[in-house]
Amino acid sequence: MRSRFERMVSAVERAQVLDAPSYQVEHGVSLTFLLAGRYARPLQDLLHGVWLGHPVHPFLVTVPVGAWTAAALLDGLDATGRGGPGTAQAAQAVVGLGVAGAVASAATGMTDWQHAHDEARRVGLVHAALNSTALALYSWSLADRRRGRAVRARVTAAVGYAVVLAGGYLGGTLSYRHRLGVDHSVGSREPRRFTRVADLADLPDGEPVGVDVAGVPVVLVGTEGAVRAVSGRCPHQGAPLGEGWLHRDELVCPWHGSRFDLDTGEPAQGPSTAPLPCYDTRIRDGRVEVRRRAHWRSATALTTVEEASR
Repeated sequence: MRSRFERMVSAVERAQVLDAPSYQVEHGVSLTFLLAGRYARPLQDLLHGVWLGHPVHPFLVTVPVGAWTAAALLDGLDATGRGGPGTAQAAQAVVGLGVAGAVASAATGMTDWQHAHDEARRVGLVHAALNSTALALYSWSLADRRRGRAVRARVTAAVGYAVVLAGGYLGGTLSYRHRLGVDHSVGSREPRRFTRVADLADLPDGEPVGVDVAGVPVVLVGTEGAVRAVSGRCPHQGAPLGEGWLHRDELVCPWHGSRFDLDTGEPAQGPSTAPLPCYDTRIRDGRVEVRRRAHWRSATALTTVEEASR
């Protein structure tokens, strides 16, 4: 079973024929947001889950999967005559709930997927196609239930449930293999002690500079004799933030445009939903030193040359 699933996923990952339609779908998603005008960015942040600090899509997926699982159980009871007089109506209600949840889940999933690359893009396209097929089958099943065609409605729902399981497997591949939606920022707790990383004179005012601290990428931003430091890898998909720039005193990701507060690391704009790890800074003898900030520490005030010399 495991080897068969692996072959299936590998075949999808290698299918370059999916690239052309995937880009067409991506352009369609982008055009939809462009038509929203000035509301496009707030809408994308809403669907990404910037306000939640966590992708919204995994939460919404549980609605159709849970509802349609309940519908499968209720259909089985109704078909065998063990469910009682209200079983068919209950099954119809949860199928409808699942359809509504699937529409919302699709909107958030497509918003996240549009930034995927290569194999993850192909897997995501097939994942979306399977889930769209399941949504169509369950919509058909819901219409049949309302018309009293119980047998066909149950058969259609059963086929849709099998498609949902296949789509869910690919969804797990996107999360656990391709890490779509997973925090890509540095997980290391180093350095735990202040470590010299650069000379203050080498930091251009108001420009991010990427440095390496024992294999850990860090971005330094010097402003008026003060230095702030955050992780050099974007939580969204691991972009090198040392190649980014500042916009209204926020660090901008060079790949997908996520913006981060330099004092707290919190995302001010998506698609990233996770915060950047932050570093405490101090300046000694004209040299910048950093250490990884513990989660329980509050945002540190900017360390100036005068403060460091006390």
